[in-house]
Amino acid sequence: MTKAPAPYTAAGWKSLDRVARQLIAARFLRSIAQGALGVDFTLYLKIRHWSAPEVGLLLMAGGLAGAALSLLVGIASDRIGRRLFLLIYEAGLVLGTLAIILFPSAWLLVLTAALFGFGRGANGASGPFAPAEQAWLAQSIPNHRRGSVFSFNAGLQFWGMGVGSLLAAILPHMLPGATGPAAYVPLFILNFVIAIINLGQIWTLRETPRRTSRGNDPKNSAKAMDDASVTKQENRALAWLALVNMVNSLGVGLVAPLLPYWFNLKFGVGPGAIGPVFALSFFLTGISSLIVGKMSERFGLVRSIVVPRLLGVVLLVAIPFMPAFSYAAVLYVARSIVNRGSVGARQAFSVGLVRDQRRGLASSLNAVSWSIPAALGPALGGYLIGMGSLVWPFVAASGLQLGYVILFPAIMGKYDGSRPKTASQSQAGG
Repeated sequence: MTKAPAPYTAAGWKSLDRVARQLIAARFLRSIAQGALGVDFTLYLKIRHWSAPEVGLLLMAGGLAGAALSLLVGIASDRIGRRLFLLIYEAGLVLGTLAIILFPSAWLLVLTAALFGFGRGANGASGPFAPAEQAWLAQSIPNHRRGSVFSFNAGLQFWGMGVGSLLAAILPHMLPGATGPAAYVPLFILNFVIAIINLGQIWTLRETPRRTSRGNDPKNSAKAMDDASVTKQENRALAWLALVNMVNSLGVGLVAPLLPYWFNLKFGVGPGAIGPVFALSFFLTGISSLIVGKMSERFGLVRSIVVPRLLGVVLLVAIPFMPAFSYAAVLYVARSIVNRGSVGARQAFSVGLVRDQRRGLASSLNAVSWSIPAALGPALGGYLIGMGSLVWPFVAASGLQLGYVILFPAIMGKYDGSRPKTASQSQAGG
């Protein structure tokens, strides 16, 4: 089989299916809006006099709402298709952000933020509708290209988050004379405009009709027995992945969504200082994601995920002990490069555990196992910060992420179908 060109080259990009190209483009644009929210949203809540525990509870509500919806979306999308759910997401985001711009009441802010995951830094994911999006993208990419394309997709998301983080430093100063919460209106205008563009993009796509099996054929009965056996194996793999994900996501949720708030409390810095730091971390992480994509082809997905994350644990636990913002910022950027660069590889690994007709379910279970602990994390982290502890959230998060580094290869290593075969394995396989 001829090796496909890398997706970040002109030939590689053109070789992708049109659906894949536009889904990747839509997610890139969405990541710009989410990058700005990731920096400014908690600061916007702080300027509205929200305490750290209150901010944590709102982020938790968003995570729990997303987990519940994503499970329903994943299962339903396998049966009725994926396009409809992405259209619903973008249309809802258009209406929600427009409502905040026109009527910035607290209850409307809470409802919209909880439904669409404002401030959670989702790297361009379509909130609780991400399982449908991820399954549709996986369906549009051949198996042998999935690791490199998903890593390229993740790289673009990080670059979009970087652009958004830079915009976050500018947006609160764009309205002349605006102060307090009113200064953050451009943040929601940006999200509104991008949602309209993406709604148009997805509207133009057509989903391949799903094939249905026919009954009464003896061959179909035999196939059903085989399918039941494969389904049982897939379910076991998904259950183990969910367990391992929960350890990791609780560790991430403890500190990641609250970092702008934490930086502001500890060092007294605002969007002008935090935005560029987040931007730099996202730009460099995008490059790291491409490197991890190449590593996955050579060493397999599991090794490409675990090795960088071990270094990320060391860097994370050191951040709260830094005496100045500049030192903490350098460690944060370095940690982002090695830790987040494996996002695409993790996505490719999870969708590769099942067949196409179950990828919506797999993506939703993956999202739920991630979202629920990650939703509880900000509430716990916000509580600890509210009690005056600026160190313990990082220590606890590092311990949990170290547990993930140990558990993931031990439990999931046998499911890594991307590992290159040794000479003896190749000969045994004929």
